[in-house]
Amino acid sequence: MGATERGATERVAMTDVARRAGVSQKTVSRVVNREPHVADAIRAKVQAVIDELGFRPNAAARALVTRRNQRIGMVTMSTSLYGPASILEGVDSALRGSGYYLSVARTQGNRVADLQAAIDELVTQDIAGLVLSEPIDLGRPDLRIPNGLPVLSFDSPVPGSLETDARPDELVMGADEIAGARSASEHLLALGHHTVHHIGGTEGWAATARRVEGWRSALSDAGIEAPPVMHGDWTPRSGHEATTELLRLGDVTAIFAANDHMAIGAIRAVEQAGLRVPGDVSIVGFDDAPEAEFLSTPLTTVRQDFAEVTRLAVHRLVRTIEGRPPAERRRLVPAQLVVRQSAAPPP
Repeated sequence: MGATERGATERVAMTDVARRAGVSQKTVSRVVNREPHVADAIRAKVQAVIDELGFRPNAAARALVTRRNQRIGMVTMSTSLYGPASILEGVDSALRGSGYYLSVARTQGNRVADLQAAIDELVTQDIAGLVLSEPIDLGRPDLRIPNGLPVLSFDSPVPGSLETDARPDELVMGADEIAGARSASEHLLALGHHTVHHIGGTEGWAATARRVEGWRSALSDAGIEAPPVMHGDWTPRSGHEATTELLRLGDVTAIFAANDHMAIGAIRAVEQAGLRVPGDVSIVGFDDAPEAEFLSTPLTTVRQDFAEVTRLAVHRLVRTIEGRPPAERRRLVPAQLVVRQSAAPPP
């Protein structure tokens, strides 16, 4: 009797699958929980019956059998900033339909103790895996994470985990921000600008350091001494203030802002100074926030594909949890320069 013949209220049991497949209930359990030591032919036969009958394992029972919860914990900063918020949304979306559920612990401060407290809170929930999305660079502190718990990091690895086999179940995932910042800076130099000024993000953030590194490397390769970085805090207001200060220095024709929101503030400051974008000052951002292409002067920027980064990351984490870890533990997804109308040759 197939799933459609049973009626909506009658649940298919594991014993039904075992009887139809001609195997033991233990074998069905091993297939459901993706355990080893099941012949490929038997595994395929059982899976075919599962699909035919529409069997769905009870989550609580499965957790008891596998000795793990079907829950993944995620540590993230308590912020509405576009990057961290997009990563959280992407992880949540990628987990839908996977059989795993997301528990989120938000950090309120920028101390190692805050990060450790969030990890401890999630570990008490008997999570199957841990996601770290803490944008502040805390110097790669030693963290108490249970051995054998798969870890996915979107910023930097747990100390020693990639250099040694201390944490063979850790994955690191993200966009190639260094290359993205480099491409933005090279684009402005290729247009003929004699240098590129940079509005960096909040000091102490890993993303800030990576984007500064990419900008600096582009100037260095062109034989140009990098001017001082003007740091903002990712907001349009800080981009406006930094640009106002830069314009007082004079001879500014190109600005690369570490995110689109600071670039928007920079555009406003240029216009308020009686100058034009890009006629007098070219501006390039980073992230490709939704509003970037709809500004009065559409913004040239670097796109981070958060949906793709989080989709690949979650897929790799689930594989690791289920005993099929990828051979490559670190993966960077290319960031793409999106050319619009905010950058042009210098006047």
